[in-house]
Amino acid sequence: MNINGLHIGIIGAVRSGVSAALLCKEKGGIPFVSDFRKLEEMQEVAEKLKSENIDFEFGVHSEKLFNSDLIITSPGVPTNSYPIQEALKRGKKVISEIEFAYLFCKSEIVAVTGTNGKTTTTSLISHILTEAGRENIAAGNIGFPFSQAVREISENGVIVLEVSSFQLDFVEKFKPNVAILLNITPDHMDRYENNLQKYIDSKMRIVENQTENDVFIFNAEDEVILRNLPANKSMNYGFSLKEKLLNGIYLENGKFIISENGKTEEIAELSELSLRGEHNWMNAMSAILASKKVGISNISIKKAISSFKSVEHRLELVKEENGIKFINDSKATNPDSTYFALRSFDGNIKLVLGGKDKGNDYSLIEAEVLKRVKKIYAIGSSAQKVYDYFKDKVEVELIVEFAPAIKKAICECKHGEVLLFSPACASFDQFNNYEERGREFKKLVLENE
Repeated sequence: MNINGLHIGIIGAVRSGVSAALLCKEKGGIPFVSDFRKLEEMQEVAEKLKSENIDFEFGVHSEKLFNSDLIITSPGVPTNSYPIQEALKRGKKVISEIEFAYLFCKSEIVAVTGTNGKTTTTSLISHILTEAGRENIAAGNIGFPFSQAVREISENGVIVLEVSSFQLDFVEKFKPNVAILLNITPDHMDRYENNLQKYIDSKMRIVENQTENDVFIFNAEDEVILRNLPANKSMNYGFSLKEKLLNGIYLENGKFIISENGKTEEIAELSELSLRGEHNWMNAMSAILASKKVGISNISIKKAISSFKSVEHRLELVKEENGIKFINDSKATNPDSTYFALRSFDGNIKLVLGGKDKGNDYSLIEAEVLKRVKKIYAIGSSAQKVYDYFKDKVEVELIVEFAPAIKKAICECKHGEVLLFSPACASFDQFNNYEERGREFKKLVLENE
């Protein structure tokens, strides 16, 4: 795409927005960054933009933004927000940061989406490629902007891209060489107007531009995915723990098997996988198959899956002391993710639950709570909702503030129990993001020596 001399407005001045501005400038465009936050909150970003001679505004979305030739939106900006809706009303073309970066990407792309498991799967694929000596960058929703990865990687490399539904909302030409769809369960209903089909349609956009030379890997056990499979042209492969597949990867007698038109190949044994829990077995299957499709050998895959460490804030063992396991699962921002966290332990769980509710349905975890949880500590802005739902089912204590709740839970844990921080909610009521929330949990646990 030739953007030389074009005025390009960028909504949002966090990592993706700044990186898009730098890519825009490098390619000859004239970037203008606009963010509703006050300048005093964004001093560091402002200094960065000044040093690069990039124009910006904070605390307002002015006419200068809407007079742009093209507008790029960062993933954290809601589709129904004023700047996006105003731009569309004026007939301006709005694209996502991943769409913009894709227009200048010359490397292979493996893109991973789904409600849960994206970060673990993206990290595992990147780890496999790294162990095999293949140049790669893990980017996107994982925290490293796609626009920056495009600027840094060579044509021979692979960008392993974690993609959220928000990032897919404004794509037009984006086309990964390998697309992975892990699962779909209700999430972000506050952003999608409580319309699950809108959320599903957004996820499905990951494959809409693929051709017969591209690969689509999907969860063959997910009923929502199966009901909504697109009529795409790409080569389709499923993954399943429960059934043998003609084309895909499955688990049989403790072994990961890849099948192509019924011709099978044993890749590795389940016992060689370092991750725990059936949900992670599913993530690993998609990662193994994607790695094969970009040319990684079985030997390299076997070695890598045994040495991979779980990502931070996802079922992360903070410490084990006096027979108590302290688990940081701050990345669990919806009930489905907490469901899998609960199933990763046999029982004796003290569960910290709550935060910014996104329209959660706690019946999704009720059976596992009744089976495995001894007590719930209800926290955050959704504390009352959590308390009201579970108060007649299991012991619940309502402690809105984060630190007092964690300290109380730590003090009450006994030998043989698990303190599981798996909130099933977003962090934005008390924290800037789930990473900050997870770090605070770990700090409180490690301080309690």
